[in-house]
Amino acid sequence: MNTTPNPGKVVLITGASKGLGRVMALGLAAAGANVAITARPGSEAALAGVVDAAVAAGSGGRVAAFIGDITDPAACASIVAKTLERFGALHVLFNNAALGMGEVGPHVSKNIPFYEVPVDTWHRIVDTNVNGTFHMALAVVPLLLKQKWGRIINLSTGMRTMVHSGFSPYGPSKAAVESMTAIWAQDLAGSGVSVNALLPGWASDTGMVLPEDYPDRSRLVPPAAMVPPAVWLASGDSDGVTGMRILARDWNAALPPAEAYRGASAKAAW
Repeated sequence: MNTTPNPGKVVLITGASKGLGRVMALGLAAAGANVAITARPGSEAALAGVVDAAVAAGSGGRVAAFIGDITDPAACASIVAKTLERFGALHVLFNNAALGMGEVGPHVSKNIPFYEVPVDTWHRIVDTNVNGTFHMALAVVPLLLKQKWGRIINLSTGMRTMVHSGFSPYGPSKAAVESMTAIWAQDLAGSGVSVNALLPGWASDTGMVLPEDYPDRSRLVPPAAMVPPAVWLASGDSDGVTGMRILARDWNAALPPAEAYRGASAKAAW
């Protein structure tokens, strides 16, 4: 099974200091990609830990860390500039950074109606999940269009989460990301730049899922499940695939990637 991105591909992953971003960064680096990782101020030590883990795994020199707040368009532009300075190119953006319902509190064990969510918390989550995703895409699109090849991969969530009682504002924010994926794929059709959504397919075993909500972690999707579809989406093997949502839980890594994709995908925003 070929899971190696095309030689020379440079990947940028937001929110990569922990959770799914960290695991995908290490997985993509192990597969041969050069990876720029970023996270908000205050994440310096955690980002350094990802770089150290890459070195320990033999991927040293292929991972570089940059601090930046994606709610600030200027910071997004700076992250892209630093990536280009370090690696000389940029081909793939993973819009992974997000704030979850843990910012509000336990939401499975205790239903929290939207009118009890603090206004500043609502704004903070939406600003990160929706506006941050847009800011980063806006920062990379001119470059991707110029080179006539690129990937924007937005981290989404299950459709049920988008409409589930008590899941505001996370659910609505991810519904927006899903919609942006479908619309951007159409806007960029024929340009060589694809836009897809990637998601675990169920709650994933990260810090975003509170122990109070899922004490039995064996029920959760392991973060490593994200790596095979992430690597394939970042490669030339996924040329022509756009406007889709891929569920890592349903990706059968024992199959050839194209076949695994067919069993784990559907139209975005469907």
